[in-house]
Amino acid sequence: MSEVTELFAKNVFTLGKMKERLPKNVYKEVVQVMEKGGELSMDSANVVAKAMKDWAEENGATHYTHWFQPLTGITAEKHDAFVSLADEDGHMITEFSGKELIKGEPDASSFPSGGLRATFEARGYTAWDITSPAFLKESACGVILCIPTAFCSYTGEALDKKTPLLRSMEALSEQAIRIVRLFGNKEATRVTPMVGPEQEYFLVDTDLYLQRSDLMFAGRTLFGAPAPKGQEMEDHYFGVIRERVGSFMKDLNIELWKLGVTAKTQHNEVAPAQHELAPIFDTANIAVDHNQLVMETMKRVAIQHSMRCLLHEKPYAGVNGSGKHNNWSINTDNGINMLDPGDTPNENLQFLLVLACIMKAVDTHADLLRQSASDVGNDHRLGANEAPPAIISMFLGTQLEDVVKQLVETGVANSSIQGGKLETGVSTLPDLVKDATDRNRTSPFAFTGNKFEFRMVGSSDSIASPNTILNAIVAEAFDEAATELEAADNFEEALHDLIKRYMTKHQRIIFNGDGYADAWVREAERRGLPNIRSMIEAACALTTDKSVALFEKYGIFTRTELESREEIIYETYAKTINIEALTMIDMAGKQIIPAVVRYARTLADTVNAVKAAGASAEAEIDLLNQVSECLTIAQRAYSELKYRLNEAAVISDAKEQAFYYKDSVVVAMDALRAPCDELEMIVDKDVWPIPTYGELMFEV
Repeated sequence: MSEVTELFAKNVFTLGKMKERLPKNVYKEVVQVMEKGGELSMDSANVVAKAMKDWAEENGATHYTHWFQPLTGITAEKHDAFVSLADEDGHMITEFSGKELIKGEPDASSFPSGGLRATFEARGYTAWDITSPAFLKESACGVILCIPTAFCSYTGEALDKKTPLLRSMEALSEQAIRIVRLFGNKEATRVTPMVGPEQEYFLVDTDLYLQRSDLMFAGRTLFGAPAPKGQEMEDHYFGVIRERVGSFMKDLNIELWKLGVTAKTQHNEVAPAQHELAPIFDTANIAVDHNQLVMETMKRVAIQHSMRCLLHEKPYAGVNGSGKHNNWSINTDNGINMLDPGDTPNENLQFLLVLACIMKAVDTHADLLRQSASDVGNDHRLGANEAPPAIISMFLGTQLEDVVKQLVETGVANSSIQGGKLETGVSTLPDLVKDATDRNRTSPFAFTGNKFEFRMVGSSDSIASPNTILNAIVAEAFDEAATELEAADNFEEALHDLIKRYMTKHQRIIFNGDGYADAWVREAERRGLPNIRSMIEAACALTTDKSVALFEKYGIFTRTELESREEIIYETYAKTINIEALTMIDMAGKQIIPAVVRYARTLADTVNAVKAAGASAEAEIDLLNQVSECLTIAQRAYSELKYRLNEAAVISDAKEQAFYYKDSVVVAMDALRAPCDELEMIVDKDVWPIPTYGELMFEV
């Protein structure tokens, strides 16, 4: 363990390293800006830049990059060498200035902008996020100093995921401080959202991966019949980790620890070849940065082990897909978790107020929360008896549900259900302290003791958007509550009245039952809860008058920024489905249909040979007829998909085109897949041109 502790954050320019290398006054200024905001003076920035460069060079770095998170959902980087002009003796000089540390200029027109930047409007800026530490990335490029930054256009609009997140964190802190002040906390100066994102993923052998163009181009299988064995035996979940996978996990942990990522938990997930990694909580923007590093590092380390890491939400039909549970809490800087109910939550008035505000926020902005977890892959996963449904609800558990019920019915909560002890019935085993409530894996937004777990987020997605939305909607609820309570003549009476009123009005959002059940869909409709089934149906939630008012009030998004993001969603959906459809056409036309034609010819020759021998060819004829019928259906579906794609290509309006892809092209894709998957079940394995599900999921 001493080696692990020495290894941890080895490649991070931590505050500890700054303290060692910076003059006291500069270090103090850096900490002041990190904690209170403001700008670092250029003199101090130059000192920090030199110290950062010296540290990076000592560890082998030759280049630096402004590492940012554009609206592609992944990260971007442009490497610049430290080298400068040679001195008069011909010796190379390396330099890195405060100006270069603070600001960069990538091409803003080459990233998704939703119309904010035209092709000829190229200039954009990256700005150093001083609150997220710089780090060294080791790869075939060498060692690169990565400086986390925000990314905006020449005209000032945010073109990235980080800028709105940082804005939302400030908004939440400002309003949450008002809440804790109401309860006498004078020491806290800020409130920080803390996030712990669990990351699910699949591994597949590289040789098999390279034989599947759908995995290469789309990240998921577009064809594939079920394997004889899937996850029905429930033997993979928490099962013994295979040696090859264990070796990957070991190297992954080492690389992540070096980057300061607190990778803590690893295990097999439900589906074959599916696994999970979970870190310890961190500040929201650092957690976002770290989750991007987790995904990047998983892909890189997997290749080193002759495997590929699949982060798509649904790489295989018929087995569980992947998500990342976004665990969210809010902590004061003097050590108070505002979501900790204590032993007697019915008596914890600050917690009850916070809970009431979150109920109000989630109910009022359920459409925004749903949108924040939307992507193309997640359309295959949400509500598929493996992930939360597309309907937003809150799970509070037996204890808190009872407290809420008491408050709604009587205005006071005189008791709270306690956990007690669980007797094992074995003399050598201890009795277990029992929690006051069970867990619910079907809930999209579940309270889990001292945090909320937002379970809808997709495995390939950035967690920046969900946390931006969470911070924003809770900030609004805190603001409205604090404004009312600060003006109250009798705080105690006003507090009890507000808690009861919020909980009564928004109790419809609470659901502790089975989120997978059809009965819940009907009940949610009766309650008036939105059921937004797809990514593009959720997109308009960003630009409702309600949403625009929320985001503009707290300076998180402008209307223009929101409209651009809605446009990007439509464009992204259309482009993604277009790639998938073209890949299907390529695979069906060049691999599957030709292979089946050859197999049918072999069957026909067999029928003729059997008949010529004077034997009955009934079985051979029956098989040939099955193959021919499926082949005919596949060929027609192939032609129909090509036609639908041509129709989609001429639609100029982004929203109209996205809905055409959803309602027409996706339907045609499903129609092509069905006969091809049926053919896989009856065509000779030696003839079938692509690796099967059995090979992909079990040969790892």
